[in-house]
Formats: sequence, structure tokens, C-alpha cells
Amino acid sequence: MPNRKTSVQDLKKSRARQMHNLDIKTDLRKTTRLFTDALKANPTEAKKALDLLYKKIDKAAKRKIMAKNTASHRKSKFAKLLTASQTK
Repeated sequence: MPNRKTSVQDLKKSRARQMHNLDIKTDLRKTTRLFTDALKANPTEAKKALDLLYKKIDKAAKRKIMAKNTASHRKSKFAKLLTASQTK
């Protein structure tokens, strides 16, 4: 436990930021799962889920929770999954 008042305040801020980032990561994982489930069930729903997933990934990259290149890799991967499922 920190001794100084400013250190205690920094710890509070750090924990609040950590919880906020965790919420965003959890929401991103849920949206990813929603997309993969929609991909298996209905490809037309998957397109809508992909748009939502893009939005969540871009927001995570903007807030520096995820690196820009990681975000673009994931977006590319999910787009390939969608096109592969539509060609079947």
C-alpha cells in the first residue's frame, strides 16, 4: 500500500483505468463471440455483426487498448472468415 497521498490517488486512478479497459476488452470478446455465432447460423446476420465488431475494434485501438496493427490484423481476419463462409 502506498504511503503518500499522491501515491494513493495514483493507485485509485490506475485501478479505475484498469477496470474501464477491462470492460472494453470484455465487450470486444462478447462481440467477437456474437460474430462467430452469427457466422455459423446466418451469414446475413454476420455482416451486421461484423460492422459492430469493426466499430468495437476501432474504438479499442483509438483508446490504445489494442495496437493499431493488431486491430487491422483482426479486422482482416474476420473479413476473410465472412467471405469464406459466404462462398460455401
